[in-house]
Amino acid sequence: MQWRELPAIYFEDSGSPVERSSYLIELHTDDGGSYDVVNDASSPAAGECCSQQSSARHNWEMNYQEAAIYLQEGENNDKFFTHPKNAKALAAYLFAHNHLFYLMELSTALLLLLLSLCEAPAVPMLRLGIFVHATLELFALIVVVFELSMKMRWLGFQTFIRHKRTMVKTCVLFVQFIEAIVVLVRQTSHVRITRALRCIFLVDCRYCGAVRRNLRQIFQSLPPFIDILLLLLFFMVIFAILGFYLFSPNHSDPYFNTLENSLVNLFVLLTTSNFPDVMMPSYARNPWSCVFFIVYLSIELYFIMNLLLAVVFDTFNDIEKRKFKSLLLHKRTAIQHAYRLLVTKQRPSGISFKHFEGLLRFYKPRMCARERYLTFKALNQSNTPLVSLKDFYNFYEVVGLKWKAKRNREHWFDDLPRTAFLIFKGINILVKSRVFQYTMYTVVAVNGIWILVETFMLQGGNFFSRNVPWSYIVFLTIYGVELLLKTTGLGPVEYLSSGWNLFDFSVTLFAFLGLMALAFNMEPFYFIVVLRPLQLLRLFKLKKRYRNVLDTMFELFPRMASLGLTLLIFYYCFAIIGMEFFAGVVYPNCCNTSTVADSYRWVNHTVGNRTVVEEGYYYLNNFDNILNSFVTLFELTVVNDWYIIMEGVTSQTTHWSRLYFMIFYIVTMVVMTIIVAFILDAFVFRMNYTRKNQDSEEDNGIVLEKEISKEEVIGIIELYKRTSGGTETAQLQKIVLQMDKYGQMSTVFLGRRSRTKSDLSMKMYEEEIQEWYEEHSRKEESQTPLQEPASASSSSLKPLSLRQRSQTVI
Repeated sequence: MQWRELPAIYFEDSGSPVERSSYLIELHTDDGGSYDVVNDASSPAAGECCSQQSSARHNWEMNYQEAAIYLQEGENNDKFFTHPKNAKALAAYLFAHNHLFYLMELSTALLLLLLSLCEAPAVPMLRLGIFVHATLELFALIVVVFELSMKMRWLGFQTFIRHKRTMVKTCVLFVQFIEAIVVLVRQTSHVRITRALRCIFLVDCRYCGAVRRNLRQIFQSLPPFIDILLLLLFFMVIFAILGFYLFSPNHSDPYFNTLENSLVNLFVLLTTSNFPDVMMPSYARNPWSCVFFIVYLSIELYFIMNLLLAVVFDTFNDIEKRKFKSLLLHKRTAIQHAYRLLVTKQRPSGISFKHFEGLLRFYKPRMCARERYLTFKALNQSNTPLVSLKDFYNFYEVVGLKWKAKRNREHWFDDLPRTAFLIFKGINILVKSRVFQYTMYTVVAVNGIWILVETFMLQGGNFFSRNVPWSYIVFLTIYGVELLLKTTGLGPVEYLSSGWNLFDFSVTLFAFLGLMALAFNMEPFYFIVVLRPLQLLRLFKLKKRYRNVLDTMFELFPRMASLGLTLLIFYYCFAIIGMEFFAGVVYPNCCNTSTVADSYRWVNHTVGNRTVVEEGYYYLNNFDNILNSFVTLFELTVVNDWYIIMEGVTSQTTHWSRLYFMIFYIVTMVVMTIIVAFILDAFVFRMNYTRKNQDSEEDNGIVLEKEISKEEVIGIIELYKRTSGGTETAQLQKIVLQMDKYGQMSTVFLGRRSRTKSDLSMKMYEEEIQEWYEEHSRKEESQTPLQEPASASSSSLKPLSLRQRSQTVI
């Protein structure tokens, strides 16, 4: 590419766009400007020309804004039928799509959820008066009404009522509003199971998009799950009937004396919580009765339950692939919409830098002028003044890159005097050598063995001596020397750019703080000392499989956090229901008529000269407030002895209470199966990707290198001076000064970002993606009638098959 051709990129392109923004339909009525105005010296009057230029500039600004909205909709997977259709809808859309509005949504939802801490049955220390918490609830609901009114103004009434999630939220809001008013008027609480629906306000928040995707996947996985679950329940009923006929004649067997008890105990047996207790009465009478339980567990637990996981995993894998395909094609369509709004009739073959820069001002307002141009250059693979549609398809992959100038020096100490250079060069070679690395691994292993032996020899009581152990000082000194050598040999920037080095630095810092806590007897901070064994995690770097496991774990962490939040939402719903029905029913010495009475017994009696307390702690597993309910539900999730909690509550209420616990187990089984399937899918995907790319280098994320010349930078500065008065050229001028300082005619920039699951999927499905694109193009062509091209140049846009701006995409 010749540098003298580059200034063509910077020319102001004031031609009229191929497609007109829909927001101009209302805005462009009385200003007298023509949307198709072109900068023409033959205009009859200078004033009229300036007016036309101002109108055209305004029109382009609207196009930039709408193109940015399309790209945001593609990124967030927002359906195009929610796209703002006019100027009034645009104002409401912009108001509802900013972080302050998102924070207001999140804060309101959290306030409504946290009110359960203060409402009866409340946490004792957080109890509020009825007037106070009802007023707070009404205030939060009024804020939700305002949020929905802005959404209706943006969507329009017809689209608003078609949006299912919004309508569900509206219905819940109406019910909550009526109940809050009733509580405020009556000044007393009543049974409010509908409080369990408050979590819908949290799910609808912009920041909870991952939770919505998890819920969608759970519901999509339900059909095959229900099929296998029905099969499981069918065999359970058959065995319950068989068990009733076989074991009910034994009057000493309380587990099968009725058909209801048979069903309940076989359901509990599925979780192995009551095994072998449930078998022992019949086994004591006839040893051959064990065959019944062995066959039941073999079919239900080891076959059907594993079959359930396999079916859910297969369904989940298919859903993940379809979701990736849908999002990929959705982004592609969004890019097509944006492209049509940014090309001009005079240059329909691509987007000029001027219009691309205008787009980024709305899409990423905080992006500086330097990064805008580097993003344009990274997209422009054809090295022409215009970004073609083919190049523009890579927009989402490139726009997230963080750009930094490539260092002119190989090491940070290259400019130091020769003696200092040789010293630091030697340290650099040392810390990069395998001998140094394996020496440190050996030290870490010895430290781990020492901590294990030291801990094994400790007795109960005070574990922390007032004297600092000499081993602590020795190993910490070695780690400190290692940190110092690596920082000086690699330089602080390169050292901290590695995740493992950051981990080493953090653990060493905590070890030093623990030393200070021991040395100065700061007892409240002794807990820092127990973080010392974290150094052992460094040994996982030795084996590639361990590295893959850790990489997968860190890659899964954001998604696992969203799955955890999804599980907490189910917890909240069941906790509210549990509090409404079971608050106060469990207490010490209750359940005396049940088979689990010993677990709730609290008695003290005198033995000799001392008082012995016999305490069954299960009365602590109650639904007396939201915090206790969460702990109880977690114990039910673990399923160890969960039937004791169920039978205790049942003995104090009714047999129908068992339905609550059984339904909770089934729901958590669905969610936990989805979590297991997600972990399996991610790990298998990672392993397949690793095997497919065995020859590739170590995964350091996405790195893109671009070189820009001094002439380019000066041209960009001139463009900004003409368009924005040069207010955004500070970083560009720094680049020119840096080039002058080192006598360079060009400089190289590196764009980096972390590799995402989408990037891995693009690599894994690269052969199928082209088929998806072709299928998508054929589908669009079949839905949109072909039109005769106005010219040979515009015919290249015809395959996009985009809608006219006055239509609605669904």
